[in-house]
Amino acid sequence: MKLIRFGEPGKEKPGILKEGKRWDVSAVVTDYNEDFFENDGLAKLKNAIETGTPFPQVDATLRLGAPVARPSKIICIGLNYVDHCIETNAPIPAEPIIFFKSTTALCGPDDDLIIPKNSVKTDWEVELAFVIGKKASYVEEADAMQYVAGYCLHNDYSERAFQLDRGGQWAKGKGCDTFAPLGPFLATPDEVSDVNNLPMWLTVNGKKYQNSNTLNLVFKIPFLVHYLSQFMTLLPGDVISTGTPPGVGLGIKPGPVYIRAGDVIELGIEGLGTSRQLAVAYDQLN
Repeated sequence: MKLIRFGEPGKEKPGILKEGKRWDVSAVVTDYNEDFFENDGLAKLKNAIETGTPFPQVDATLRLGAPVARPSKIICIGLNYVDHCIETNAPIPAEPIIFFKSTTALCGPDDDLIIPKNSVKTDWEVELAFVIGKKASYVEEADAMQYVAGYCLHNDYSERAFQLDRGGQWAKGKGCDTFAPLGPFLATPDEVSDVNNLPMWLTVNGKKYQNSNTLNLVFKIPFLVHYLSQFMTLLPGDVISTGTPPGVGLGIKPGPVYIRAGDVIELGIEGLGTSRQLAVAYDQLN
């Protein structure tokens, strides 16, 4: 299944993508939230689809929201591609680097990117994200994939001055509003033939900056589920983003390139769709 949420911000309804069309499943699903995943919602929805439950079609022009509703956590893995470590002059981690994005950063896949007030170094990061399907604590790596509900496209936007130049934790450069566009959909594992071999790309104003493949992940999904579950309980609906490949603005030579108002950022992962954000300066909103 491919799960979507559609409608105005804060008023999204759950839906599915099927045969290239959008369908409203709000008659059988309240939302794609912790309760849905925790109470076997995926299996119940699949059964409703297979038994022919009628669903109304959704206008294809309606806005898409993030495909999961307000997760308890957005956990990100830093420096998880060897070449990205090299371009940022960082050592290859011996263990995963973990940081959090605020849940208020979450937005729809095609929503505007708001460049934060006082930002000078807003940057892009195409990433493969996955969503936890059931409560996970001290999970063995061999069992880890049974805790994965599905996969989606994520742009882990970062304000590098906030992140790197102002001390403290990375989170201050990662959690700004609109810094976590997710989707367009959540694909259940049966929709993805090989999650460890997915081409991924990102362009800014039509110029390709990132062009890689999930083959190059240092720490794969089963290990990440196992590893993270040693330090915290992962709840159904939690989003985990696996890191970005080379080609971020910070690493461009001879000098870095950062996002400016009016830039258009487009990205995609094979089998997980594409997204598009228009950069808008915070000051332009007032």
